[in-house]
Amino acid sequence: MSTATKRAREALGARLREIRQDANLTGRALAHRCGWHFTKVSKVEHGTQNPSEDDLRAWCHACDSEDQVPDLIATVRAIESMYLEWRRALCSGMKHGQKVLIPLYERTRLFRVYEPGLVPGLFQTPEYASTIIAHAIEFNQIPNDLEEALAARMERQRVLHTGDRRFLVVLEEQALRTRVGETAGVMAGQLDRLLTAMSLHRLSLGIIPSMGLRHTWPSAGFWIFDQHTVHVETPSAELTINQRSEIVVFEKKFARHQQSAVYGQAAKDLINKALADLSSEPPDLS
Repeated sequence: MSTATKRAREALGARLREIRQDANLTGRALAHRCGWHFTKVSKVEHGTQNPSEDDLRAWCHACDSEDQVPDLIATVRAIESMYLEWRRALCSGMKHGQKVLIPLYERTRLFRVYEPGLVPGLFQTPEYASTIIAHAIEFNQIPNDLEEALAARMERQRVLHTGDRRFLVVLEEQALRTRVGETAGVMAGQLDRLLTAMSLHRLSLGIIPSMGLRHTWPSAGFWIFDQHTVHVETPSAELTINQRSEIVVFEKKFARHQQSAVYGQAAKDLINKALADLSSEPPDLS
């Protein structure tokens, strides 16, 4: 079990403990009411055993807290499916992971995207995207289907120009300066693409200056799809969050990132400064 999954179980256990304590029940008393061995309550509360949905219903019934059942069930379902191991998901290559997201992208009307270190896939040039995908293939030691995966990623970009969609995107300034590609030309092309994308009426692109006043600290990148799904990627897994109470936290975080960002000409100035710094590098004579 991953560390993150263990922490999620522990958080659920702590929440169930609070419900029990609010009902003035000991662990043994709760177990007796539910017809369980007394050790089961302790295991659940310490995160060493994941409760079933029936367990949650019995727990809340015994504590006269049945209004908590829907949210708790959503939580336990999320724990069971929240982490998708990359090696299992990508055992046949990167293409599947790229194409499986297309229906979600096509259903979504409001995208809220925060990325601290890279340009999001929806705005990547083929050269920039190819470098990132090639790295993922090498790093994870999975079958090399670079061309198919790249084509699938480019296909997802159709949503930028179709349907009634809005894209709210916030990048850290570092995303403009994280070198991707062996030559400066790859980064220059990517920065030019960002400047072009800013002309889209459906896109709001904010950039958080590295030395600017902040309303929240940098975090892992995340995508919010409408109001129902959040995706967070880690080096070993992809976290999918569907629980509304959790999504609200990401919405608040995103709003704070928006407050920290600059827009319009100020954002263009940061991109142009990154471009200028690229052009001032000495040529590669190797």
